[in-house]
Amino acid sequence: MHILLADDQELVRDTIAVFLRQEPDFTVETASDLHAALTLAREKPGTEGETGAGGFDLILLDYMMPGMNRLGGLAAMKQAVPGVPVAILSGAAPHVVAEQAVAAGAAGFLPKTMSTRSLMAALRFMAAGETYLPLTLAAQKDSALQEMGSSQLTSREMDVLTRIIQGLANKEIARELGLQEVTVKLHVKTLYRKIGAKNRTHAAMLAREAGLQ
Repeated sequence: MHILLADDQELVRDTIAVFLRQEPDFTVETASDLHAALTLAREKPGTEGETGAGGFDLILLDYMMPGMNRLGGLAAMKQAVPGVPVAILSGAAPHVVAEQAVAAGAAGFLPKTMSTRSLMAALRFMAAGETYLPLTLAAQKDSALQEMGSSQLTSREMDVLTRIIQGLANKEIARELGLQEVTVKLHVKTLYRKIGAKNRTHAAMLAREAGLQ
């Protein structure tokens, strides 16, 4: 995965880049402002569904760096490299900004405070064409975070969710819990609906952010 990371804070930029480069399938290029990021992106454009020679699979833009003009930088980058997912990084922006970014076409919104494990999962999630919005920023009365921390999920659904986090398949979960596989599938479908998950990867990501391990 070829990533362009743009952030004017050198320490943050270098720390994230070093972490990402530890993954064998990740390559990272960096920029310190929007202008530099646009220059790099235009020099190495990707095309929808396929990365061109040197093209980027995902672009990360700091919300507060020079040239961004709030979400104007997002629009400029999306216009420069149509088809390439562009996400917003921020250290302190409120949930309203996160929602506005996603509504404007961002592939996601990434708080700089998120754990390295969650960050990695979010990057892969967005590169696969999905949209990532942290539960801690989502302005929803019945957010997945609230539901997982309350009685919205039954004890059996929590059992199933815990094993999804562990990476177990439905057949393995059924064996561990002494259930029929069709019953596990029903629990999975129901908990997806309750927490707003699109698939197993998304469900595990949301659960980890809610404090479930």
